[in-house]
Amino acid sequence: MKNIFYLLLISLTLFANEPQDSTDLTNKETSVFDTTNSVKAEEIKPDYYQEITKPDTQDISAEKNIYLTYKSFPNKIFKNQRFEIILKAIITSDDYDKIETRFINSKNMNVLNPESPWTEVEDKTFENMFYFKANQADFVLPTFQVAIYKNNVLIEVESIQPKEVSFTEIGKNIENFSSVIAKDLVINAYKTKQYNNDELITIMDINAKESNLEDFYIKNVKEQGVSTIDDKYPEQNLLYYLVLPVHTKKIDFSYYNSDQKKFITINIPIVLENELVSTQTDLNPNKSNILFYKRVVFGSLFVLFFIIFIWKRKKIYLIIALISAVILLLYSIPNKTEILKKDSYIYILPTKKSTIFQKTDTEHEVQVSIKRGDFVKVILGEGDKSMIGWVKENDLSKN
Repeated sequence: MKNIFYLLLISLTLFANEPQDSTDLTNKETSVFDTTNSVKAEEIKPDYYQEITKPDTQDISAEKNIYLTYKSFPNKIFKNQRFEIILKAIITSDDYDKIETRFINSKNMNVLNPESPWTEVEDKTFENMFYFKANQADFVLPTFQVAIYKNNVLIEVESIQPKEVSFTEIGKNIENFSSVIAKDLVINAYKTKQYNNDELITIMDINAKESNLEDFYIKNVKEQGVSTIDDKYPEQNLLYYLVLPVHTKKIDFSYYNSDQKKFITINIPIVLENELVSTQTDLNPNKSNILFYKRVVFGSLFVLFFIIFIWKRKKIYLIIALISAVILLLYSIPNKTEILKKDSYIYILPTKKSTIFQKTDTEHEVQVSIKRGDFVKVILGEGDKSMIGWVKENDLSKN
């Protein structure tokens, strides 16, 4: 009798413990959403696009102190291309303490770095490099205004008109064009894992110079997106994910090299690592094979010891049967549901540096599974269309 009791306790111990998720993947997973070094886009102040009127004290007949010229100005630009204009200013006066730049009378064209500071390259000679991006052909480049101030009092302002520039849309008929125009583009690394039974997930780490990596897109891939982008223009780094059919052997895309003035194609072989993304393994306890076997074991134990109790009439068998029944009930409780808030990130792994493969655009009811630190496993949707992953606990609210 004691032997049977000890055997049962060992069985309860073995089956009651939840299997731990593999930490190997967590340790090996490349950080693809470390925003500590990412440059966040600042809201452009509307003052930069308002014209500065000349002060009453500025005598038109008096000698000028500001002389403006273009050091660099493009002749042709492409749709979505980032391009630079280098402005040169000679300021003969020393009686000022601030230089300010305005961009007026533009249309469909905003400067990307309006607060760029002026650099004195020679005595009384300054330069500034401004970046622009044209999203459509119907644009007008701004007239540049440069003003000098003394104790926040406007001293003088001068303007320079933009030059003519042609606009072209390229790559419209190239099927694998990624919409990126760059001086150089390099794939630092890529990694592919099995996402579920039908799909793979590939993460690419891309560096580019003088580019528009924010527009990167591969046609004919239904699910893709930016994990993070580090924009320290002219250098950019992009971490991008693609969800691909399981039979995919390679992906290829092209970008336009602005230095070489031609399209360059990049091929990436899809090499599957022998591991599943940890979020996909036994995420839903109610559908887990392991849980099914646990239910069978404890259901069988309950029936067995309840029959023995009826036969032997000893309380120990009844206690064992009741313990088995309680554990069986615990494993039969469905996942509780909570509300996942709008603009919440869904991670592949329960780590702050894990890949983010989805951002919610509305509130969603989700099934909640296990907790790991500040993260909770969730199931979004039902059936074959369900999405699974980890979310931060504070992104959930009770029903």
